[in-house]
Amino acid sequence: MSEYIVSARKYRPDSFESLIGQDNIARTLKNAILRGQLAHAYLFCGPRGVGKTSAARIFAKTINCAHPGPDMEPCGECESCRSFKEGRSYCIHELDAASNNGVEDIKALMEQVQVPPQVGKYSVFIIDEVHMLSTAAFNSFLKTLEEPPAHAIFILATTEKHKILPTILSRCQTYDFNRIGIPDIVKVLRDIAGKEGVNVDDESLHVIAAKADGAMRDALTIFDQTVAFCGNDIHYDEVVRNLGELDYEYGFKLTDAFLAGDYATALLIFDEVLSKGISGSRFVSFLGEHFRNLLVSRTGGLESLLDFPASLRERFAAQAAKCSVKFLFDALSAVSQCESGFRTSTNQRLHVEYALLRLSFLTAAPAQESVAPKSAPAPKPEQPAPAPKAEPAPALKPEQPAPKAEPAPAPAPKRSGSALSLSSLMEEPEAETKAVSGPESDVLPSEEAVKASWPDLVKSMAAQPRLAMALGKAELKMRVEEGKRIVSFEVASEPQKKWIEERALRGLESTLVQLVGSSRLSLRVEVAPREEQKEVAYMPSDQAKVLMAENEEVKNLVIDLGLDIK
Repeated sequence: MSEYIVSARKYRPDSFESLIGQDNIARTLKNAILRGQLAHAYLFCGPRGVGKTSAARIFAKTINCAHPGPDMEPCGECESCRSFKEGRSYCIHELDAASNNGVEDIKALMEQVQVPPQVGKYSVFIIDEVHMLSTAAFNSFLKTLEEPPAHAIFILATTEKHKILPTILSRCQTYDFNRIGIPDIVKVLRDIAGKEGVNVDDESLHVIAAKADGAMRDALTIFDQTVAFCGNDIHYDEVVRNLGELDYEYGFKLTDAFLAGDYATALLIFDEVLSKGISGSRFVSFLGEHFRNLLVSRTGGLESLLDFPASLRERFAAQAAKCSVKFLFDALSAVSQCESGFRTSTNQRLHVEYALLRLSFLTAAPAQESVAPKSAPAPKPEQPAPAPKAEPAPALKPEQPAPKAEPAPAPAPKRSGSALSLSSLMEEPEAETKAVSGPESDVLPSEEAVKASWPDLVKSMAAQPRLAMALGKAELKMRVEEGKRIVSFEVASEPQKKWIEERALRGLESTLVQLVGSSRLSLRVEVAPREEQKEVAYMPSDQAKVLMAENEEVKNLVIDLGLDIK
């Protein structure tokens, strides 16, 4: 049985051409070698698994190569290249700063720096994970890094650039390595699969590349894991099951359920996902990614933002055609709110299920509102035309002192109350403005009519107990301005006032207009003034001063006897 070598080591880049996703860095380093403009210190920084150490080895091998190619690639045949490949090179040294991070380790390295190379032109010192060096070790390294021998070149590699001392950074040429794109990772994996005789589809390669999160080494490790699980014939469903990822099919099924208002199917799908051991936070994140991909697919000219094979692109485009931009926007908003409050929620499953219910009613809510006016005798306040509101005026005279004979319009406030908890938050500002506008011929409502309708307004807010409590305790103030009855109610604090003005005031005003039967009414919210508290004297000296100020005889007695009140 031959010795097995993992793909991350077997297919490690050994030339600038095989360095994936870092073309600008490879070109810069090759030009520096070609022109003989080599710095004495380099810093390679970036995420894990993107080729920092591999680039350092290729660079070190190339500058010591006796016969580099015309495009500055190492020949692989000279003594320097062969000794490096066989692991016996005396001109290229590697130090792991994670385990050799003390002052003594750096001093030993400084002594080694003074020895000139036996083969090649330069002694190259590659220090990996350099951010792990202690502060004392960094300070010991400074002088040598600033003025090294002519034959010494330092290449520092790190994943956490912010932990390196500024004095070190200022002495190095810095190269920032980027995450490798999904198309580049898929291309490399396909080539390796062909060399290894593995049959794999594009969807499976895309899942592996996305799971790697821009790290080529992680992608190769996951590829080996997948081959160990599936064998030489890899299928998409097996890859998803092995890696614990969510199948894209879940996203398509959930979106179809949301568009149909089928919340039961959505809840069952969520339960199935949980039974597979996938966390609720990962599910919510997956749902947000799916809506984002639908929005991108629906908008022309953004196809480059989707890193999917052709088959998945077509499915996203087909489903995106069924969704309106407003639905996708509202869906992303609901998912974002669910994701932000997930960690702090005491019942996380219920938190996600509530978000699924909201998503299921995004398209169902308008249909319910359009049916409601048929059964309600009161006119629909969202109607843009003012004509339908002219009919309720004869039926209910707001000037009458006892408008209690108005039980018929009671169903209308219930609809507005339910809309206040969900629909009014998603309602466009223009629609809310139209809802409060009414015919100018309406009669000015009386104070008695407003006060009599206020309890019904409080009842209509039963879905929001805190708001209903605030309205029930509020003291009404009324005045007439510009032909309208201005109704003001007070709340306890400024944040409460701001919340009501932004989210509930228009809905409250629309409901009150329906109850009173007149559009010549405007609702305002104010903050109740706090009562001024009298200063209380606690110390004996302060109490004596208060007593003297309130009683002239006590003051004279203190002066006559020369008493000390301190």
